[in-house]
Amino acid sequence: MNEEKENKRLPSRKKGGRKPKTNPAVFRYTVNFNAVEHARFLTLFEQSGLQSKAQFIAARVFSEEFRVVRTDRAALEYVAKLTALYQQFRSVGVNYNQVVKELHVHFSEKKALAMLYKLEKTTMELIELSRKIVELSNTFENQWLRK
Repeated sequence: MNEEKENKRLPSRKKGGRKPKTNPAVFRYTVNFNAVEHARFLTLFEQSGLQSKAQFIAARVFSEEFRVVRTDRAALEYVAKLTALYQQFRSVGVNYNQVVKELHVHFSEKKALAMLYKLEKTTMELIELSRKIVELSNTFENQWLRK
């Protein structure tokens, strides 16, 4: 009777662990490099942008094309500064709304209009600056980033 209970339990018991791969990579090869070859290998691997050295080696052995990803430091710096400038423009917009509300609350209409006129002149300068930034960004992109 105990055997019957054990036999009934076995099929219902689930197997744990990871599912086996359908085509596992089980063959391994080793290659030895000298210092110069190793440095060249690492340079090519970094330029490829692949995640692992095994993927890189397999791509090279089987003559698959791989892309060389080059990072332009000047372009990265330009984009970072442009992002910071955009954040400042957003904060100016928020502050602009707050200033207009406060002018209407604390000053007479005539004085508020005079101050709004000055604020409007400054806003026009910011708009012109924004146009120049967009123009410079477009020329930078056309000249350096699209090759």
